[in-house]
Formats: sequence, C-alpha cells, structure tokens
Amino acid sequence: MDLSFWKGRRVFLTGHTGFKGAWLCRILINAGAELTGYALEPPTQPNLFSMCEVQGKMKSIIGDVRDRNSLARAFSESLPEIVIHMAAQPIVRDSYKDPVYTYETNVMGTVNILECVRQNNCVKSFLNVTTDKVYRNNEWEWGYRENDALDGFDPYSNSKSCSELVTRCYRDCFSADAGVAVSTSRAGNVIGGGDFANDRIIPDCVRSVSRDEIIIVRNPYSVRPYQHVLEPLFAYLLISQKQYEDIRFVGCYNVGPDDIDCVSTGTLVDIFCKIWGGGHKWENKHTGGPHEAHFLKLDCSRIKSTFGWKPRWNIEDSVRYTVEWAKIYLQNGNICATMDKQIEKYLENEA
Repeated sequence: MDLSFWKGRRVFLTGHTGFKGAWLCRILINAGAELTGYALEPPTQPNLFSMCEVQGKMKSIIGDVRDRNSLARAFSESLPEIVIHMAAQPIVRDSYKDPVYTYETNVMGTVNILECVRQNNCVKSFLNVTTDKVYRNNEWEWGYRENDALDGFDPYSNSKSCSELVTRCYRDCFSADAGVAVSTSRAGNVIGGGDFANDRIIPDCVRSVSRDEIIIVRNPYSVRPYQHVLEPLFAYLLISQKQYEDIRFVGCYNVGPDDIDCVSTGTLVDIFCKIWGGGHKWENKHTGGPHEAHFLKLDCSRIKSTFGWKPRWNIEDSVRYTVEWAKIYLQNGNICATMDKQIEKYLENEA
C-alpha cells in the first residue's frame, strides 16, 4: 500500500463530492496527487466533502456527467493520466422514483467520460466503479464471480450493469488499441464516517441514536457484503496503479469482505448498538417499498490472487471506526484529524 506512486500524478475523479469521493480526495491529496474532481454539488447537507478541507488543495469542478460538453472541457484542461469514475445516482429507492435520471447518469455518464478518454491521448489508466448489484441475483448462498451474468433487477442495479457493458465495449473497441488500461470494480455496501445519505442503514442508525429514538430496520434479514469505505477505495487505487504499470491487469474486480463478515442488516445494527453503547434498541418495521435483493455476497478470489489484496478490517472494526467518527462529529471534534488517523491505521493494518 505504498502511496508514493501517486505523488505528482494527474488524476481526474468524477463523483468527488460524494461520501466515497470525499474520502478518496483526502487520500489522494495527502499522497501528493494533482487532483481534479468533477461532480454535482454535495448530495446531502451536511456533507463530508465540505468538512474534509480538500477544496483549496485540488481543482473542484461542479458539473453534471450528463453534460458531455462541460465534462469534455474540464477533462481537456486537466489532461489526466488516471481517471477514476465514481459519479452515479447510487440509491436503489431513488432509482424507482426517477429511473430516467438514473439511467442518464449511470449509463450516459459512463459513455461521456469514456468519450473523453477516447478523444484525449493523455490517459493511461481508467477505472469505472460500479457495484455488487450488477449481477443477476439468484439469491445464492455463495459469492458472485466476475464471470457471472450481469442483469441487475432494479433501475439502479440495471443501469450499473449497463455501465459495465458500455465500459467493456469501449475497452474492446477503442482503448485496447490505444494502450489505455480500462477496468471496472464491483464493490459491496460501504459504511464509514461521513455518510449522511437517506435510506442507508448506518446513517439511519446514527440519526436515530443521536435523537434517542428507536432504530427502524426495514429489512433485518437481508444479507449484504458490508465493508468499511477505506477497503474499496484502496482497492481502486491498487487496480488503477497496477494496470497503469502493466496493461495486462485490465479486467473486472470484485471488492468485498470475507464471507464471515457478510452479515444480515439486523446483525449489523446489533453490532452498531453494542459498540455505540447506551442500550439503544432497534425495531423490525418494514415500511413497504420496491423489491430489494435478500441475499448478496461477492467472491473476491480474483483481486486476492492477482494483487495479493485482502480485507484489513472485519465487520466489528468497520463499525467501530464508523462509530468513532460519528461521535467525534456529534461532539464538534476534529474531522480531518480523525480521517487521517483512520487512514493511517488502515495503511498500517491496525485493527
């Protein structure tokens, strides 16, 4: 996990104002990258991007990935060597409310950024960040592998399946001959400090306990590959670096926890309540809503065997660091110092 590779590298990051994007900005800026971000305004209020003190240390462009002309101008001005595409409409329930916007962002946004890569000869490494939900969900008890069928059910998942196909097409038709390394990474559900989104279980837990309310859990028996946000982010950096150095590493990579840490939502909330303390309780209360998968796990054998990658924090570690961040935030503590300390511990492989 030597970050010296990133010093002075020109990096273009879409979706930099989101939860994962803000953490990745902090990592890359600390590593000395010349970072340009392109995204909409931060999606929540409050939001981590405004807290993590990166805006003055990077070029932050507010724009929509659906606007190809605006994106192309920003891209040609930064002339990046490495592109990490994370901009997306990421909420399953929101995709049912506005499927057109979801497809425009997640599919055509991918087309637009790949067009920028195709039309500029500066890029050596491109990574499209998708999701574990790209797979046709058969409710199997074993993890999905990268060669399993892509066929997400809901508009969000399906649009990300389409994004995978678009990326594969551009890689095969354009990027390979141009010497550009193009890959995708399919990560599981992430938790961590600074996520203020609606319809995500840990942010809901934090909001409830901060108000001394009972936590409402709508799908306590659904099993998901929960992992701390730093796990996939460092995997993205690893893939981007390795394929930059050797184009033979291009492909698709699952990123998720070990099987023992794939837990039900109810178990996750139990762990949260235990670590938070204070005797907080949760209630099983399905509030209705659209279809969501019940059982979902990833087989991460490929990234493990290719790069020697493995998860560093188990599910209890991940929740503990998330709770630590949330309590410091609620006490008006030093957010940046907390982020840097957690990043340092992760790099040192300290639980």
